[in-house]
Amino acid sequence: MDTRRLFSFVRIVDAGSITRAADILHTAQPALSQQMTALESHFGQQLLIRSKQGVEPTAAGRALYRHAQVILRQVESAQAEVSVVGRELAGGVSVGLAPYSTVTAIALPLLTAVRERYPSILLHINENFGGVLSEAMMTGRMDMALLYDAGPIKGVTFERLLTEELMVVAPSGTGLPGRTGSVVSLLDLAEVPLLLPGRMHTIRKVVEIAFESVLAQPKIVGEVESVTLMAQAVRSGLGATILPLSVARRMMNVQGLELRRIEPSIEVQVSLGTPANQPLSKPAEAVREVLRTVLADYVSANSKPAV
Repeated sequence: MDTRRLFSFVRIVDAGSITRAADILHTAQPALSQQMTALESHFGQQLLIRSKQGVEPTAAGRALYRHAQVILRQVESAQAEVSVVGRELAGGVSVGLAPYSTVTAIALPLLTAVRERYPSILLHINENFGGVLSEAMMTGRMDMALLYDAGPIKGVTFERLLTEELMVVAPSGTGLPGRTGSVVSLLDLAEVPLLLPGRMHTIRKVVEIAFESVLAQPKIVGEVESVTLMAQAVRSGLGATILPLSVARRMMNVQGLELRRIEPSIEVQVSLGTPANQPLSKPAEAVREVLRTVLADYVSANSKPAV
């Protein structure tokens, strides 16, 4: 099969219009329409529904779209790898990072290290939810991701790299029972207004499971996905929050906050996920090694006790 037709098909679906896709691809519209007719003839299925509003993929078209993304990515990786045999590594590598975790702190060091060691590798970093990152790896649209390990996921292989303790961050001198610097129990936290990430986030799920284990429920008063906004909201007295130690420490740059341990302790696992059904390209393998080194260096430099 001519992969150019698959490339054109993906661009048409993304654009939602053959006319717009023709402009993007700098191709005549009739030629693009002929490619789609040939593609539908090849598969013996209608792939696109055409209307005055544009085009939409049929059920068969959506299936082809998913496979075409994987095929085109593999072709791109093969071309990049073959073209640099005997020369420096080159090509695109995509890395996903889970929000509200240690790994977001290594994004800049990772980008810097890859740029220094492999200047011909184009690194794409995407911060997103674990479910989104896992789906991207399963469909071949992402090479690897550092994310919270919520258990086995079909199509993704996990390598556990880091265990993080969750901590409470609250306005100084208010909101938390006990003296400043002391450990706070989960049962006591049940009475404290909490700001947490949304329900899709692994941290939220882990916190809720921890409260269930002591037959209590968290008093959630807001859902915040931004570390910067979370720090401002806690400082303003809207509530406390529960986050990984590394993230909590970064929030402590905002004055007026206190950091407390939780009893019983709550932990989350950070793992490196890679697609289970396809090997990494040589550039991706190189980036994976750099990522491991950068993360190890970060953990070593930030391994002091919390309180």
